[in-house]
Amino acid sequence: MMNEIISPVQIKVEPVESSRIHEVDFENLVFGEKFSDHMFVMEYEDGSWKEPVIKPYGQIQISPALNTLHYGQAIFEGMKAFYKDENTINIFRPDVHHERLNNTARRMIIPETDYDTFITALEELLKLDYKWVPKKPGTALYIRPLIFASADLLAARSSDKFSYYIITSPVGAYYAEGFNPVKLTTTHEYVRAVEGGTGEAKTAGNYAASFLPARKAAQEGYTQVLWLDAKEHKYVEEVGTMNIHFLIGNTLVTPGLFGSILPGVTRRSVITLAKEWGYNVEERRISIDEVFDAHEKGELKEVFGSGTAAVISPVGLIHHKGKTIHIGDDKIGPVAKKLFDSITDIQYGRKEDTYGWVHSVKV
Repeated sequence: MMNEIISPVQIKVEPVESSRIHEVDFENLVFGEKFSDHMFVMEYEDGSWKEPVIKPYGQIQISPALNTLHYGQAIFEGMKAFYKDENTINIFRPDVHHERLNNTARRMIIPETDYDTFITALEELLKLDYKWVPKKPGTALYIRPLIFASADLLAARSSDKFSYYIITSPVGAYYAEGFNPVKLTTTHEYVRAVEGGTGEAKTAGNYAASFLPARKAAQEGYTQVLWLDAKEHKYVEEVGTMNIHFLIGNTLVTPGLFGSILPGVTRRSVITLAKEWGYNVEERRISIDEVFDAHEKGELKEVFGSGTAAVISPVGLIHHKGKTIHIGDDKIGPVAKKLFDSITDIQYGRKEDTYGWVHSVKV
C-alpha cells in the first residue's frame, strides 16, 4: 500500500511505486508527448471543490455522455518550470497564470479555484517529480492545469460537476525552427475569434477551430497563421500559438486587448521589459497594411511572437494577399534576442529576478 502524505493545505499525496522516467530520452524531447509520474486531481460537485489529491499519472474513465465531449466546457493554462540547480526549480509567473485561469473560468461558467491550493499543488508535484525537469538549455517542464465539465449530461447548458487536473511534461522547443525565424501567412477564409466571443479565454474550442487553417498554412510552407480581425479582416490580432509584436522605428507596437486576443503572460513580460529599456510601447490596433507600409519605408525593424511555449519567436516572413515581406534577412533581431535572453535568464535563475516573476521550489 502506498504511503500517504498530507500537505499544509491538505493535499493528499499518493506516490507512485515505481517511476517511468527511464522511458524518456531527455536528449531528444518532443513537445507534449511524455508525462511525469504524478498528477493533481480535484473534483467539484454540490457547489464546492472537494478534497484534492496527487496520485500516479494515468488514464481516467469517462462516459460517452460526458458534458465536455459534446459542448466543450473546458479551460486550461500552459506554464513552465525550469531547472535552476540540483536543489531549486523555478516556476515562471504562476500567480499571473492562475489569475488568467480564473478569468477564463468566469467566462466559461466554471467555478474558480484558490491560489493557495494551486501553488501548493505545483510545489508538491515538483518535489515528487523534480527529476523530470530537464537540465538541457532550451528545455523545461511544461505544466498544464485544466478544468472540464464532468457531468454526464446531454443538454446544452452548463455542467454542475467539474474535474480539475494538473499534469506535467518535460519538453524541448515548440517550433521545429527552434529559435530561428518563422514564416507567417494571413487568411481571409477563416477567423479565429470575434469581440464578445471567447477569444480572450484559454478554452478548448478556440484551438480546435484553428487547426484546419493552420494545416492549410503548413501545406503552403508557412509555420502559422497570422490572424486578422473577424469584422474587417484588416487588423492584426495574434498568431496561432502566440501574441505578436512589431518594432517600428523605436516603437514596439502590440495589438491591444479588445476581447478577441488572449492576454499572454509572456506578452505582459515583453511589454514590461521594453518599457524599462526605453522603447515606446503602444498597445493598439495595427492593420496589416500598416505593417507592409512600414516595411516598404524601411521602418519595420523586427517582428516577433511571444508565448509560454516558445518564449520569443522571431518572424522572418509574412505573406498577405499574394505579397510577401522578409524581415531582418531571415536572422534573429537584436531586440528579440535581448528579450529571449533576459526572460530565459530569469527563468533559469541566471539573472536576478527583480520583478518577482519567479516562484522557486526547493526540492
